[in-house]
This record gives sequence, structure tokens and C-alpha cells, in this order.
Amino acid sequence: MKIEQLQHDLTSIIEDLLEAKPLGENHVLVFGTSTSEIIGQQIGSAGSEEVAIALYETIEGVRQKHGFSVAFQCCEHLNRALVIEREVAERFDWPEVTVVPVPRAGGAMASNAFRKMHDAVVVEAIRADAGIDIGDTFIGMHLKPVAVPVRPRVKQLGEAHVTMAVTRPKLVGGFRAVYERTLLEESCH
Repeated sequence: MKIEQLQHDLTSIIEDLLEAKPLGENHVLVFGTSTSEIIGQQIGSAGSEEVAIALYETIEGVRQKHGFSVAFQCCEHLNRALVIEREVAERFDWPEVTVVPVPRAGGAMASNAFRKMHDAVVVEAIRADAGIDIGDTFIGMHLKPVAVPVRPRVKQLGEAHVTMAVTRPKLVGGFRAVYERTLLEESCH
């Protein structure tokens, strides 16, 4: 498996998501990543530090360019808790929990992110604006309530299936409700 190809494909995947919903400094993008699935193994069975390091570098490069925050979902052994920077946890009032993710309890991606991020902490739950799921890790529990699927051009990263979603505010009201600002003037007459 070529690391350069994984990095190229991941960049393409993130760009597809950002095309569907531009993310900036007030947004959080959650990643669920099975490095085992990427290398063609069963989820949770053969995590790859090499893959985790390469993916983190790619994500961080795109993140710096656009300014959004990132969260990395841990594996089921940590109840899918998330690694984020302390500043993000404080800004969104997400309480910190005490645990240090390691490859066998947290996963290769989350443990690598915990080591690489500036002042990383772990929280139990968030409400992210968008998410990318690599290897069917089920990130939906960490998205805001109305998730809208986004279809990436690259549907696999290595051997892992990729799904992703952006969120939008709930539509409320009945048959008289107006949902687009461009229709506001028309509806007032």
C-alpha cells in the first residue's frame, strides 16, 4: 500500500466534503478511522501507526488551510470517545474525561492524534458539523442532529469503505413555512 496514494485520496475525500459544506474556524470535523480496514484487515485487528501518521499529516495540512477544528473518534474499547484539542473542548463546553488512547484501546489514529495535537484531551461526546468515516467506524453519534450524506469521488481509502456527511439545521414549521431567505420577500406578500 502506497502512503502517497492514501494521502492523495484522503485529500480528495476531504475536499469533496468541503465542497458540500465549507468549514471554517467555528466548525468541527470528526474523523472515525480504522487503519486496520485501510490495510485490508478486520476493524480493530491490525492497526497501523504508519498509516495513522500519514493520515494525520494530511488532515492537519488541510485543517490548517481551512481553519476548522478536528476530532478523532476512538475505538469501541473507549466507547468511541474523541480526541480533540483542549481549546476546542473548552470553546464548545465539552467536558474532558480521563483516559489516554493507545493503539490497542483507542486505535492507531486516535492515539497518534493524541500524541500529535497541541494539548490534546479526550471527551465523551461532541456535536460535529461534518464527519468522515473511514472503515465503517460509525461516527453518526457525534454529528449534529440532521446529517446529510455526501458522496465522495473516492469511495475507498486503501481497502476501507468511506462514508461522510455534513449537517444542517432542522427544518421546522408546517406547510406555510419558508426555508430559503431568497423566498422571504415573496412569502410576505
